[in-house]
Amino acid sequence: MDIVGNVLPQVLKDEATEDKGEMARLQSFVGAIAVADLVKTTLGPKGMDKILKPTGPGQEMSHITVTNDGATILKSMYVENPAAKILIEISKTQDEEVGDGTTTVAVLAGELLREGEKLIQKRIHPQHVIAGWRIARDIALKRLRDISTENDINSQEFHDDLVKIARTTLSSKLITSDRDYFADLCVNAVLRLKGSSNLDYIQIIKLPGGTIRDSYLDDGFILKKQITIGCKRRIENAKILVANTAMDYDKIKIYGTKVKVNSMDKVAEIEAAEKEKMKHKVDKILKYQPTVFVNRQLIYNYPEQLLADAGITVIEHADFEGMERVAAATGAEILSTFDAPERSEQILGHCDLIEEIMIGEEKMIKFSGCKKNEACTIVLRGASTHILDEVDRSIHDALCVLITTVKNRRVVWGGGNSEMQMAAACEEEAKKVQGKQAFAIEAFAKALRQIPTIICDNGGYDSAELIQNFKVELQKGNITYGLNMTDGTIGNMSELGVKECLRVKEQALLAASEAAELIMRVDNIVKCAPRKRERA
Repeated sequence: MDIVGNVLPQVLKDEATEDKGEMARLQSFVGAIAVADLVKTTLGPKGMDKILKPTGPGQEMSHITVTNDGATILKSMYVENPAAKILIEISKTQDEEVGDGTTTVAVLAGELLREGEKLIQKRIHPQHVIAGWRIARDIALKRLRDISTENDINSQEFHDDLVKIARTTLSSKLITSDRDYFADLCVNAVLRLKGSSNLDYIQIIKLPGGTIRDSYLDDGFILKKQITIGCKRRIENAKILVANTAMDYDKIKIYGTKVKVNSMDKVAEIEAAEKEKMKHKVDKILKYQPTVFVNRQLIYNYPEQLLADAGITVIEHADFEGMERVAAATGAEILSTFDAPERSEQILGHCDLIEEIMIGEEKMIKFSGCKKNEACTIVLRGASTHILDEVDRSIHDALCVLITTVKNRRVVWGGGNSEMQMAAACEEEAKKVQGKQAFAIEAFAKALRQIPTIICDNGGYDSAELIQNFKVELQKGNITYGLNMTDGTIGNMSELGVKECLRVKEQALLAASEAAELIMRVDNIVKCAPRKRERA
């Protein structure tokens, strides 16, 4: 580098900062480990909850969140550290991909980095650590797939697996005391989808009141709207036309145009023309011969009256998501123009019965016996909105895991069994590998073993003793053993019925190892100079 007059040339702009080498790596490790430590107390069936409270002007009285869902906690955090942001991103990805394991993936990545930091302090180069981790990841993944089992999708054993997986997923949530009831409810909802992975068909309605146990699964689809006045409240063998079209006739639709009139008669002529235009539109709708008309937008009194006079039940202002669900459940197409009445058979949706029902103190519309009989509604009751929100998140996680299991069909034993088996496989491999990479493989095994250790610690049990007993049982060949968190002992997962979805574990392992590898590679952090605001 050329030095001009004993002064190094300035490359970065004023106020920009650069951290290099060890300092950059240390910053990354500290940020990622801090995030992992924040959520690790929520891990497992005895995990603790967090209160998330927004602050700032006007938000003092805003809605607080009480949760132990890793993705919800991490999504709510605004962090400055780039490595912490990477952990938050992998948690979001885990949530979108498989719906559960969001805390596990963040904690595993954090523990890998904690072990990686120790290796770097021993002067082992990051590239040797990464090479060892890659070997360990492949070994762990192979062991994970080897210990998984699969049942035929139509067998009773597979149905039992689904119930066990739902119970295991819900055991770490707020509704753990009623997990059997909710596990059956979730399994029945998912089996109605008949293999589809579209969660939109399962609607969740939250209504404060009653207790959590008053929640139930309702066949059919429930729309949080009311039938318009003057229409029939009960329609059998309904033919449903679903539309997203303007039905308000008192607005002149030639935007950006001024109309000047010199008398009220001219205003009346414009109104009459608008009215005639609307009547023409209603006539087009009537050619489809529906018995129910559901519209996304408002319907004004005149078209409403015309449709009601023709004996059509009108449901207006169906929110967009609700309208999409109605269309999906009844097999209808969403129309915005009405120029193809000859295709009415393909366009109209069908269901056996539409009626107005009361849930709590709210009137709603229930669609029973839909053409695509895959839709159902889970009605959640509870003492407060905070409880309902957390139950909703718990149910959503269970539904996502069940849908993933139906697609993947492979399951593994829970209670920390898969992590301990993967750790054992990594340790066996470390004995065969020469060079510094063996240390990295051992570090990977230690990080995996931290997951059951943390689960024990969160339950208030002696993790050192339990994990040692756990290792001994696996050495003896008791490969179905795991942590019994009810009694604080090592138990047989086959007898306890603790199972987990392979895909959730697989995704957590891959995402955590990739994120840890990415952060381990960092040796330079450059922060740009803030942009100056020019004063007016």
